[in-house]
Amino acid sequence: MPADAVVSLLVFAAAFFGAALNAAAGGGSFLTLPALIYAGIPAVAANATGTTALLPGYLASTWGFRDDLGAPRAVHMPALLLTCVAGGGLGAGLLIATSNQAFRALVPWLLLFATALFAFGPALLRLLGRHPEQHATPAQALGGLFAVSVYGGYFNGGLGVLLLALLTLIGETQLNRMNALKNALSAVLTVFAVGLYAAAGTVRWGWVALMLPAVLLGGYAGARLARRIPRELLRWGIVGVGLVMSALFFR
Repeated sequence: MPADAVVSLLVFAAAFFGAALNAAAGGGSFLTLPALIYAGIPAVAANATGTTALLPGYLASTWGFRDDLGAPRAVHMPALLLTCVAGGGLGAGLLIATSNQAFRALVPWLLLFATALFAFGPALLRLLGRHPEQHATPAQALGGLFAVSVYGGYFNGGLGVLLLALLTLIGETQLNRMNALKNALSAVLTVFAVGLYAAAGTVRWGWVALMLPAVLLGGYAGARLARRIPRELLRWGIVGVGLVMSALFFR
């Protein structure tokens, strides 16, 4: 098989399994980003391209949780969405302004940080949920959301864990409602970030076209398999993938 075909197959497989991970628990960028960099795409463009290809999964998840979607009691939905757009836009702008060499040096640290979020996220959420009387004020909630959105616009890995932690601080306790909000906020900031990536010419659309069918198939497969695989096993599997990828990029 020609080398180009092997690389294309690798990226297709990374998109399939990355979308499956995203549908089941998150962590898809642990696979798509390294695969695209291996394919020879500059690091910044690889991150933008992978995020663009995985975007339909965020939109589908938002639609799937539409019946549970609603604004938190402490903050109005328009304020949440505007904060997401502002933060996601700033994060996307920072990514576009980052040199490939600098971002390539950051990749292992970003992967390691996202891996830590998956490893310790449940413990963090339990810790935050033990003090319901210490909820964040609306200003604090929006400030936190802005910071998380900047991170999401710059690098998407582990974004869902950060959003769930933020919603816990706001005072949300209903899991379905929290997941609906998490998905909606992720979709909004990612759509805006992807728009900026595209406007800056950072997205490699040929690779997006290759990955999109795999993303759709993988997202469906992941949603089906997630019902059968214990969530803890999934989470630690994602942590394992993240550690391996981080180690490879530290070399």
